[in-house]
Amino acid sequence: MLVLLRHGEATANAAGLLLGRSDVALTERGQQQAAALGAALGPVVSVRSSPLRRALDTAAALSLSVPVVVDERWVEVDYGEYEGQALGDVPAEVWRQWRSDPNFTPVGGESLASVAERVRGACEELFFDKESAARRSDGDAVVVSHVSPIKAAVAWALGTDEELAWRLHLSTGSITRIGWGTDSPVLHSFNEVAAGARGRP
Repeated sequence: MLVLLRHGEATANAAGLLLGRSDVALTERGQQQAAALGAALGPVVSVRSSPLRRALDTAAALSLSVPVVVDERWVEVDYGEYEGQALGDVPAEVWRQWRSDPNFTPVGGESLASVAERVRGACEELFFDKESAARRSDGDAVVVSHVSPIKAAVAWALGTDEELAWRLHLSTGSITRIGWGTDSPVLHSFNEVAAGARGRP
């Protein structure tokens, strides 16, 4: 099973700000969420993480005996000039363009299509590599990442395009599970929140 974990709540999440590449710390609530995620996992054979602090701190809080491998492909989308802004401060015409065009790229940032491309490569590597530890039946491949890459992975699993992201809500401190079908991925669950780890957008 491919188990995708959204990091625990970070300071900018708690403030309702767009949080992309800014390297901010987990809140106390986020640390609690991360610890609860570890208790909700079964046997784990590999762990990958975004390079950002909030993901690495979440990975460390899982208290697993498996080393954490940093994979840049699982980093959050780059919001460019809108990084750190409140959602309500983004101009309405920008949101309309962002939601209707997966190739829309904010100044200094990254498009959702670009996120989907790099995440697709990461997922296919895990899914199709017959030698990958993730394919073994004795445990799960865990990835600690962010809202946009996890939504992109779900779109990949379902064979849909990037616009699906706007129809999904993913809480901090949540679990998404994608199974290994014989020739295609299978979505088993989305946005599970572990007991004691109530998420926040």
